[in-house]
Amino acid sequence: MTAHAYSYKDPILTLNGVSISFNGEKVLRDINAQVLDVTRPGMNQGQVVGFYGRSGIGKSVLCRIMAGLIAPTAGTVEVGQAQQPVTPGMVGFVQQRYPLFDHRTLLDNLLVAAERKHAPEVARQHVEIYLERFCLAPHRKKYPAHLSGGQRQRAAIAQQLLCSDHLILLDEPFSGLDVAMIDEVKRIIVEVTTMDELNTVIIVSHDIVTTTALADRLWLLGYEHDAAGALVPGATISPQHQYNLAEMGLAWHENVEAEPEFAQFVEHIKNEIRGS
Repeated sequence: MTAHAYSYKDPILTLNGVSISFNGEKVLRDINAQVLDVTRPGMNQGQVVGFYGRSGIGKSVLCRIMAGLIAPTAGTVEVGQAQQPVTPGMVGFVQQRYPLFDHRTLLDNLLVAAERKHAPEVARQHVEIYLERFCLAPHRKKYPAHLSGGQRQRAAIAQQLLCSDHLILLDEPFSGLDVAMIDEVKRIIVEVTTMDELNTVIIVSHDIVTTTALADRLWLLGYEHDAAGALVPGATISPQHQYNLAEMGLAWHENVEAEPEFAQFVEHIKNEIRGS
């Protein structure tokens, strides 16, 4: 496949030596990953990056560390162009149940989020833009209980974008969705990343095919063995488990799932997960 022209600028997310232990048990160990601002000629091109790993390996813990909700035992997470230490609210975090305030309308839910960053009048202007961009304007007066699953997800993503700084983390965004809804979520993610060059969507998912089709960088969490073959405690990201899909020519292609190179890469990832 032909690789699209692209270049990198400054980092917008850096994980440096991130480790965490609970009750003396190491869960994550020395995780290093960096997302760079990517540019493509004549386009607004944000990033979609993915983190994979077996169930129970610590993906959800890593999510919360990247969102600033849990402090690592060692290492740092820095975000934004200024590469500041992450704090809660700097990275939007959309969890699987798309939490919204049940007693507020969709409009009011989004206003609460926008007013964390903007004065009320400016916040309302931003909310109106997002209601239109996410096809939610006809539902502005509805309460969360009266929204469909897809509408709730769009609302949750819009909510986090309104109050965070370009970075948004999706925890299992394709879980339990039918084919039509998966296509809708993919469209939303592409829309988010092309709204601003700095917009970055971080996907933590078991859906290898869908995430790989959207991503330009991937990292695979797994375990390593020492020289004697014993398992080293704590999941990490080995050098061979860091994938630049843009460099491989697999990024930003429409219907990339139909390409044989894509199928071969997905099978490689599956084999690596099986062996991790």
